[in-house]
Amino acid sequence: MDLKIISTGSQGNAYILSNENEALLIECGVNIKEIKKALDFDLSKVVGCIVTHEHLDHSKSVSDVLDCGISVWTSHGTSKCLKLKTKRIPLLLTSKRTVKIGNFRIIPFDVKHDAAEPLGFLIYHPDCGKVLFLTDTYYCKYTFPGLNNIIIETNYSKEIIESKYGPDSDKEFLRNRILQSHFSLENCKGMLASNDLTQVNNIVLIHLSDSNSNEKQFHKEVSELTGKNVTVASNGMKINFNKTPF
Repeated sequence: MDLKIISTGSQGNAYILSNENEALLIECGVNIKEIKKALDFDLSKVVGCIVTHEHLDHSKSVSDVLDCGISVWTSHGTSKCLKLKTKRIPLLLTSKRTVKIGNFRIIPFDVKHDAAEPLGFLIYHPDCGKVLFLTDTYYCKYTFPGLNNIIIETNYSKEIIESKYGPDSDKEFLRNRILQSHFSLENCKGMLASNDLTQVNNIVLIHLSDSNSNEKQFHKEVSELTGKNVTVASNGMKINFNKTPF
C-alpha cells in the first residue's frame, strides 16, 4: 500500500491510499485534472472519496469526482454546505459509525474546526493496517490504539504565531482564527505522546502553513519525540505504507 500526496497545504489537499487493486481518495481540494493525473488516468480502481469538510482546499473538485462515477462520502453538515454542480449527491458519514468502502474500513470521528460538521478518519485496510488521518482541527479528544501509520496536520508553531501576531500586533483576529482552526506543532506532539506508537511505521506531517511553519524544526522535534520514521509531506511524494514497522 502506498500513500500518494497529490497536494497538501492551503493551496489544496488531496491524497491517495492505493495498492495494485484499489484506491481510496482522501480529500479532493484540487483540480480534477491533478487527481486524474495522479491516478495515471485510470479511475477504475478508485473505490471512493472521503472528505473531511466543505472548505474548498479540501472539496474543490467534489462535483467532478462525483461526475466521474466515484462515490463521495462526507458528513451531513458538510454535504449541505457543498456547492454541488451535479445531480449526484454524496453518501453520508456519521461520527463513530463504521463504513466499508471497497476493502477499506472507515471510522469517521468528530473534530473541532470552523466548518459545519468536520471529521477525521480512522482507516483500516489489510495492507496498511490502521491509518489515522487528522487535519484541520485545533483539538482531538480521542486516542487510537494499534495505529500503524499516521497522517497528521502540523500547520504552525505557536512560537512563530506569537512572534508574528502577538499582543503588539494588529492581526489578533488572524492569530485567533489560526489558533481555533488548525493543529499546531505543539498539538501534534501532544497527540502523538498520548497514543501508543509501538506499531507505527510512518508519521506524515501534512498541511504545513507556508508562512507559519518551519519544516526542518517540525521534522526534528517530531522525530526526536517519537523515534519513528517522520516525513514532511510535499506535493507528488509517494510513501510506502506498511502494516508493521520494518
